[in-house]
Amino acid sequence: MRRRKFLAGAGAGALAAIPGMGNADPQPQGKTPEQHSALPHGITPSAFANDKTYFSPFTIADYFTYADDLVIERDAPGKPHAGKVLAAVQAHVDDISLGASGTVAKLINEGYIGYLIKFSNDEASGRTLGHGVAQNEIDNDNVAKAMGCKRAFTFSYRNHRMDDCYIIELRARLILLFRLLQVNTIFAMDPYNHYDENPDHIMVGKVVETANWMSSERHDYPEHFKAGLKPCHIQEKYYYPRSPQGHNLVNRIVDISSTIDTKARINTMTLVKGPAGNNGLRLREYLKSQGKRLPWLGTDDETANIQYTKRYLMEDFHLLGQKFGVGYGEPFHYIGPDAHYLDRIHDAAMKEAADV
Repeated sequence: MRRRKFLAGAGAGALAAIPGMGNADPQPQGKTPEQHSALPHGITPSAFANDKTYFSPFTIADYFTYADDLVIERDAPGKPHAGKVLAAVQAHVDDISLGASGTVAKLINEGYIGYLIKFSNDEASGRTLGHGVAQNEIDNDNVAKAMGCKRAFTFSYRNHRMDDCYIIELRARLILLFRLLQVNTIFAMDPYNHYDENPDHIMVGKVVETANWMSSERHDYPEHFKAGLKPCHIQEKYYYPRSPQGHNLVNRIVDISSTIDTKARINTMTLVKGPAGNNGLRLREYLKSQGKRLPWLGTDDETANIQYTKRYLMEDFHLLGQKFGVGYGEPFHYIGPDAHYLDRIHDAAMKEAADV
């Protein structure tokens, strides 16, 4: 275990940063390159195992189910989304950073105004509870700036205890922000994600799902409208998977090749939570103590952290992107804009109706 001493003093998330460190081609646990599926002829798989580096449990889920209407979203020239607003909603400071920051940064580059909303105080990830709260609030602000967001919000509920909260309170606070900001597009962990053991993820997924709908309803919290707010009609939802043993529906792959360096830098902003932070400089110092060096880690701390993050932690997104012909890809369960059913009935009736 000497090879992991460079991680001493890192947060709990960092301790699992590179389970196969020192092995250039780590073998996934329980799998070997020679193994093949034992499915009999004529049986179609319902889920597909992802190629993974196993350098981090926080990137790509183990299994995806791909929809037959899957779309590859690529960079759009100019500012086609100018005037639109997106909200990236997360339980913890490293959730959006790991799962969706490449796409958030891409859409902001294309004209969106972005906001980052964090529910937990992340107290469980610092040297002490107080350190965790204070440092992660700073980190959340820095993540928002690195993504290009206009502002960050933190609700500061107890870490890993959100299932002790009233869901109606969590939802009401999110509805208020959605209406205040007039959000068009949201990013959040997939509320339909299977096998997620983290109670905060489960709660925030449920809250986002219900707040999406209720923020558009005129009879929910009518005092908002008397105070000058308007209903918020969220048109697009990018739900991203997060569970090491997860099984997720994917119908959109976003090409984040143009923002992968930004994504790597964003993840270095989470100093006490997540698998990135300062682990690049820790690895460089550890190798130095062993009389070794990796030239690509550079000589300054920022380069070491960014290159470490891109080389080890972003590789799973590279493996996924390769399957779809892009450099790096982020997977989503995407729900897009849809006409109201009454509008469809009206249009159908008008087409069928004869002149009087």
